[in-house]
Amino acid sequence: MTRIGILGGGFGGLYTALELGRYLWPTPPEITLVDRQERFVFLPLLYEVVTGEMEDWEVAPRFTELLAASAQPNTPIRFRQAEVAHLDLAGRRVIFQDGNPLDYDILVVALGGDPPLTRVAGAEQFAFPFRQLADAQRLRAALPQWQQGDPQTPIRLAITGAGASGVELACKLADRLGERAAIRLIEMGSQILPGFGEASRQAASQALQQRQIHLELQTQVLSIQSNSIQTQTQSETGYPQIRQEAVDGVIWTAGWQVVPMIRDLPVAKNERQRLVVDATLRLPDYPEVFAIGDSAAVQDADGKIVPASAQAAFQQADYCAWNVWATATQSRPLLPFRYYPLGEMLSLGTDTAVLSGLGLTLTGSLGYLARRATYLARMPTFDHQLKVGWHWMAKPLLTEWQRWVRSS
Repeated sequence: MTRIGILGGGFGGLYTALELGRYLWPTPPEITLVDRQERFVFLPLLYEVVTGEMEDWEVAPRFTELLAASAQPNTPIRFRQAEVAHLDLAGRRVIFQDGNPLDYDILVVALGGDPPLTRVAGAEQFAFPFRQLADAQRLRAALPQWQQGDPQTPIRLAITGAGASGVELACKLADRLGERAAIRLIEMGSQILPGFGEASRQAASQALQQRQIHLELQTQVLSIQSNSIQTQTQSETGYPQIRQEAVDGVIWTAGWQVVPMIRDLPVAKNERQRLVVDATLRLPDYPEVFAIGDSAAVQDADGKIVPASAQAAFQQADYCAWNVWATATQSRPLLPFRYYPLGEMLSLGTDTAVLSGLGLTLTGSLGYLARRATYLARMPTFDHQLKVGWHWMAKPLLTEWQRWVRSS
């Protein structure tokens, strides 16, 4: 029996596991999916948990439920909640923090990354990270606390990073908090949304201006305290300007770093410590080990540098599953990965979004609906798609019925 281990249950790891469960196997393998959390997080919709637009179970279903709903009778997939402490590549063994091992014949490393909070003084203690369901729940719980007191007093929030997460979260919070929102969006670079197309950046810039979100470019966060943030901005004169300003909360969305276990592996890595893989997504020195998602530095078969994004991990999972199956069965050749940019989507508030791709750009409520429909189709299992889709249709009807009952 072939033992297949998958480390990490994000888009790369979970979707690889689900795809492996759909293949025909001469002899059923033993597939184990490992993650330190008990729930998969559909990251592009995590903002909606903060604003109450979506419920926890919609955005973060449990791994056990997803795997049980999708499992084929001859290819069960086990879930193991654990944190990886050490990876013995030569011995083909994973050691977890509790000391227990997982032996493998084929391994997929899809561990993703963590917020780099240790790089800024006070960030780990005082900032709100934004990557897991618990992060969104903590931020959601803080909103009513910030709204207490004088309704004329601004709620001062700073968001670090003007990438997709920072821009989307800033717009969502501005709509959620209304006129009291005083939001600063802090970016080290010279523009928002690096790597995005001009149409997306223009729509995002307009959304930030409409919500009076103060954008601070070429600005570095120096330290964070319980009620203040210190920043340094590169001025036009060439001299940095250092400021210490009061805040009610700091939300960290800037950057990421690989998990310590990956940094410690004695294999080739790029300057960001991501694992270097060949076009088939394998480690050159360990062909039984595949790496995808944020863990891997991927250059596809056409020589393109693949971005660290959910869209890329989603596509890598299909290739990775095929190549794992081909390796295990030795019945087909491995396929070199080819990345196809399918467009960009951004939520720009509680009822508007921008979708750009294939020569088409949709904004406003139409973009919002198109984004919702696209993400619904990308949810991990058909069973979960049905549950979420039905809830989206039923929720407005239930709200209207409750309103009618109260007015009767």
